Amino acid sequence: MNRKARAKIVKNMKYVLIIIVTAVWLSPVYWLVVTSLKTRLDMFAIPPKWDFQPILDNFVDVFYERRYGLTPGPTEFPKFLLNSFFISLSSIGLVILIGTLASYSFSRFNMKGKDTWLFFVLSTRMLPPIAVIIPIYFMYQRLGLLNNYVGLIALYIMFNMAFAVWMMKGFFDEIPRELDEAAMVDGYSRMGAFLKAVLPQALTGIAATAVFCLIMAWNEFLFAYILSGFDTRTVPVALARIRGESGINWGTITATEVLYITPVIIFTFFLQKYLLRGITFGTVKGK
Repeated sequence: MNRKARAKIVKNMKYVLIIIVTAVWLSPVYWLVVTSLKTRLDMFAIPPKWDFQPILDNFVDVFYERRYGLTPGPTEFPKFLLNSFFISLSSIGLVILIGTLASYSFSRFNMKGKDTWLFFVLSTRMLPPIAVIIPIYFMYQRLGLLNNYVGLIALYIMFNMAFAVWMMKGFFDEIPRELDEAAMVDGYSRMGAFLKAVLPQALTGIAATAVFCLIMAWNEFLFAYILSGFDTRTVPVALARIRGESGINWGTITATEVLYITPVIIFTFFLQKYLLRGITFGTVKGK
């Protein structure tokens, strides 16, 4: 077998492996979407029914409640979805703003005890969330932050800040310091050089950081479950409370999950170019 034939076989095996891994990764998502389009009878059919008549009743139930013996009316899902949007986007916006300035400062200034401060920032993520939930609950109770948007936003900022600072510091380290110096020689202040010269070069890294932080805040359940109330409840908490007339309503749950994951998928899809460039930023340098 010549070298060209061997290379073709290896290439085909790589494609097969990619297809298998992708199929395994997408199978839960596929099953989620398919289940959201089935009737209750089709969901629990044994063996599973692959050929069925899709329905949209489960998606209707997400927005319009239809209980036997009660007057039908709109559900609270839009409110919970808006809560998730507001809390997640507000926390991510502040994390990116504060984290960008902090990571740039750590990257550019030789402050005293810089390594200690960086370790201190990282140490905020060393404990598992379950270990700190009780003291945080009592602290929030004293401060009046239970069932409060400010409390959840502040908590998500704290949890995402260490990741944002450490990740974006690596991006700023890869941007030559000469770029700042050249901008300041042209008459810009330090902040002006940062905004005009450095920040545009780091946008890909900032976008990648924003995506990962958004996924964390969007999917967070434990603290939202314990620290939020009905007015500030997010969709993950609402999912845990969905019940039907005769047990768990899996159709409504799967339809809600499909609707809930769609915005993040769309957001990541539009930022995939920046996400890939941000992850690989600085790995390959020119001569």
